[in-house]
Amino acid sequence: MKFKSIMLAAVASAAMGAASAAAELPAEIKQNGLRIAVVPNYPPMEFKDPATATLTGFDVELGEALAKKLGVKAVWQETSFDQLMPGLATQRFDIILTGMTDLKSRQETASFIDYLRSGPRFFVQASRAAEFKEPAALCGKKVGASRRTMFPKDIAAWSEKNCGATPIEFVGTEGSADARTQLKQGRIDAAVQGNETLPYIIDLEPNTYVPVGTPIAFQYTGLATPVKAEELREALRAALEALIADGSYKALLSKWKLSDNAIEKVMINAGQ
Repeated sequence: MKFKSIMLAAVASAAMGAASAAAELPAEIKQNGLRIAVVPNYPPMEFKDPATATLTGFDVELGEALAKKLGVKAVWQETSFDQLMPGLATQRFDIILTGMTDLKSRQETASFIDYLRSGPRFFVQASRAAEFKEPAALCGKKVGASRRTMFPKDIAAWSEKNCGATPIEFVGTEGSADARTQLKQGRIDAAVQGNETLPYIIDLEPNTYVPVGTPIAFQYTGLATPVKAEELREALRAALEALIADGSYKALLSKWKLSDNAIEKVMINAGQ
């Protein structure tokens, strides 16, 4: 009973914090809603439902839940990845919530509320699983990953540490979908993708891919706000803490098979 009372008190405290922070939201957001930038090509984080063409995914449901906690409407704005930071700087939208990695280099123009912990992981074609029972078997092989991520750097660091005179031959791709295409075509031997996306992809294409080893690095995924938007950032931080306290965050993670990527507490700019 004592533990239950403590938990109820924590939930109530978090809810009060979110309500208090919501009261401090900029007037424009209260009136017109929270404008959220999204690039819907990264399942299960954000993508278009094939049956309805509507936005869906973990980030989309998290954004809706955050907006509800704050008592405002979520207004989704689809854009391209290269327009995310410029759009935030010119106030075309209020926040970015689209599976973006919190990097130290990005913190010059945006502040991040970190809500997931993930890491790049090798995977191969299921038909070649016997060749690659452990990551060391990839030394000297062609490994592909999106050139727009930190994965090339992570792969190079892992290769230098583990492969010696037979380093991995990195192949840059136009994204994770392109990496998977090249893998199926046999143009590369393995690919690397964030471990937050692999369970979804493996379920989507049964008997096609097999993960190899564990993540080779770790990073944080963050919700990006303008650096000077302190009131908005505080409101969103409090809302996320309330979702963690009342179990909503855990339920969303479970729904999208992301439980292994949970954070225990909300952090600001924890990325390196």
